[in-house]
Amino acid sequence: MTTDPNGLNWIKIGDATASDKYIYETKEKIRPEGLKKSRFVEVDDFLLSNSMSFGRPYIMKTTGCIHDGWLVLKQKERVFDQDFLYHLLSSRYVFDQFDTLAAGSTEPQPEPQLVSRVVVHYPGLTEQRRIAEGIGELYAETKKLETTYQQKQTELAGLKNAVLGAAFRGIVNTE
Repeated sequence: MTTDPNGLNWIKIGDATASDKYIYETKEKIRPEGLKKSRFVEVDDFLLSNSMSFGRPYIMKTTGCIHDGWLVLKQKERVFDQDFLYHLLSSRYVFDQFDTLAAGSTEPQPEPQLVSRVVVHYPGLTEQRRIAEGIGELYAETKKLETTYQQKQTELAGLKNAVLGAAFRGIVNTE
């Protein structure tokens, strides 16, 4: 580990959150010689967590080094649209395969051999982009609904407290 600003980013699970799609920065850095005992990842590489909730994908938006708590996926050829691949890897369909393939394994995590056995069917890039855009729109609408729901819950709690406060002070007529 180093505090030198020129050190290499050290990517840990704490740098990713359960609600984020991307990893933009790291909290810690390692000395350049630490690269010998780790793996270097680049912008747009996919990382799958081997801890926390295993198989959870993240897209790199910075460079850095990873430890064995991560599995890196690199596209040698442009087969997948980045957003489509993110949603595919985040899907119940892929998670169920991870669970099934890991059953009986000594390591309940996505090892390279396990991930390479996952079967997926996918359309061409144009259709992948269309699907990913549709999922993105649904996600944005879901976030709006969640926000509205939280606001309504807050308003309801305030109303309940006001009514109970008035009732305890004898202001509310119960007849």
